[in-house]
Amino acid sequence: MVQRPRPHRPAERRQDPRSRPAAAPARSAHPSGPRDSDDENETIQGLRAGLAVFAERRDDVLRVAFSREVRHEVQALARWAAAQGIPCGEASDADLARVAGGPHHEGLCVLARPRSWLSTGELGDRLIEKSGTCIALDRVRNPYNVGAALRSAAFFGVDAALLGAPAPHPGLAPTAVRVAEGGVEHLAMARTTDLADTLARLRARGVKVVGTDGQARDSALSHPFHRPAVLVLGNEREGLGDRIRAQCDAVVAIQGSGAVESLNVAVAAGVLVSRMMQR
Repeated sequence: MVQRPRPHRPAERRQDPRSRPAAAPARSAHPSGPRDSDDENETIQGLRAGLAVFAERRDDVLRVAFSREVRHEVQALARWAAAQGIPCGEASDADLARVAGGPHHEGLCVLARPRSWLSTGELGDRLIEKSGTCIALDRVRNPYNVGAALRSAAFFGVDAALLGAPAPHPGLAPTAVRVAEGGVEHLAMARTTDLADTLARLRARGVKVVGTDGQARDSALSHPFHRPAVLVLGNEREGLGDRIRAQCDAVVAIQGSGAVESLNVAVAAGVLVSRMMQR
């Protein structure tokens, strides 16, 4: 089932002393210092990803650390954090790498409250009300592929993304968020441990489900993509699972020259989403 979203925490909760170390001044907070319940929060690494969190859900921001090299690009974020009393300051590359869990932090790390995830019902409501579109990933595990697919979805104006993977629940790796270059914050996110069941529930409400397979006879370039619609891309090695395929109203392919067997799933996502969004 799709995990229900966490209840929204209003901005007034920031004054709760458990949410912020009272003794830490906004501009001198150290990124590797004590953290309150950080295991339950989300560390966003990457300049565009971090700035997108500030733009789209700044009430969730708990702490900010940035490198000297990007200080001009994060001025608005730093000024806002200082005004809110949120720990924010420059940090060394070593400290940022420690916070990010690696060197690819692009000079900015933002600690934020956990993002909200839509339930199956809420995802269906959103797609039906907007005659919207959604990209679904069936056990796509490589975070670079996940991030690139979500970036393409956001670029072309897709409304939502649905991640499907076995229990306990599909996560959204920090690398995927960084690679998406802020795109994750522009998508309504949902996740499920039983993608076939979730797709069945959406179909029962009139949402069209279109699967992708390199061997399919129908061309994605000529498919009408009636809305509301979910476009499903399969695992990098195995493609769509049988139960997922059974829930598809259509299965389409990107037809190539035949020189190689298939496209990378993230590249295929870009091509397919571009076609789906053409109306």
